[in-house]
Amino acid sequence: MQVVLAQPRGFCAGVVRAIKIVDQALQNYGKPVYVLHEIVHNRHVVENLKNSGALFVESLEEVPWGAVTIFSAHGVSTQVVGEAEKRNLRVIDATCPLVTKVHLQAQQFSRRGLDVIIIGHPGHPEVEGTRGRVEGPAYVLSSTAEVHALQITHPERLAYVTQTTLSMDDTLEVIDTLKKRFKIQGPDLSNICYATQTRQNSVRRLARSIDLLLVVGARNSSNSNRLREVGQQSGVPAFLIEDADDLNPVWFSQNTKVGITAGASAPEEMVQRVLERLRAYYPCTVTEMASDPEPMHFASSPSLGP
Repeated sequence: MQVVLAQPRGFCAGVVRAIKIVDQALQNYGKPVYVLHEIVHNRHVVENLKNSGALFVESLEEVPWGAVTIFSAHGVSTQVVGEAEKRNLRVIDATCPLVTKVHLQAQQFSRRGLDVIIIGHPGHPEVEGTRGRVEGPAYVLSSTAEVHALQITHPERLAYVTQTTLSMDDTLEVIDTLKKRFKIQGPDLSNICYATQTRQNSVRRLARSIDLLLVVGARNSSNSNRLREVGQQSGVPAFLIEDADDLNPVWFSQNTKVGITAGASAPEEMVQRVLERLRAYYPCTVTEMASDPEPMHFASSPSLGP
């Protein structure tokens, strides 16, 4: 069986930064360190950090007064920031810098008197954090049908931003529909992060030469789900798997050419475990796509020092 590994795949710079922040906070302050929501959407990453002494909470009310508290890579609302200040929490912000960029763009549009449309998935932590940073009216939508159904008081005063982990093709369609219906301004696709773009592009290239695509990632990971969708849209069966135990032997034969990628919050060790399981099914030859290394790296949180 032939296996081709997508490149790039797996951890992005924002995820690497967020995990390092938790690790460094544990070293600096000791156990426990509280983390609001999953630091990234991957249960293996979360479990490893739990074992190191991180405590994950869904509300700041669960955090003792004055405790060290980390905001996840997805970002939080202004209200959450205020609640943390009231509880005198020692906050370390692990929000991905590219998400922070979206927050700032949305705030700038709102302060200019524009209603803000957030293209993204309602309920996703990143989207809720962005919505919570906007003081004026904000709308969340993710499809062209929702654009056509949208009722706005001031359609001449509109701007949009996008969730960073969306499908580029689907987002472009939504943006085009918005521009046809409204006089609207926004950043085109520049809000979709570099890692989302490069991983989707690699899947498109990979799909030309494989029979089946495996995406290693969490089921609640937006960027992992988008990778699966890109594979399907490219004409190959695509499966999102959290780990090797999700593999189904009936998917494969000794002649199957399998492509493997991983979401931006999926550790490489999970890809290697999938490879081990595939080798247990059939002898495998494993190759890796040629790709330039990703240039982007983010510094840690200033509150943790260099």
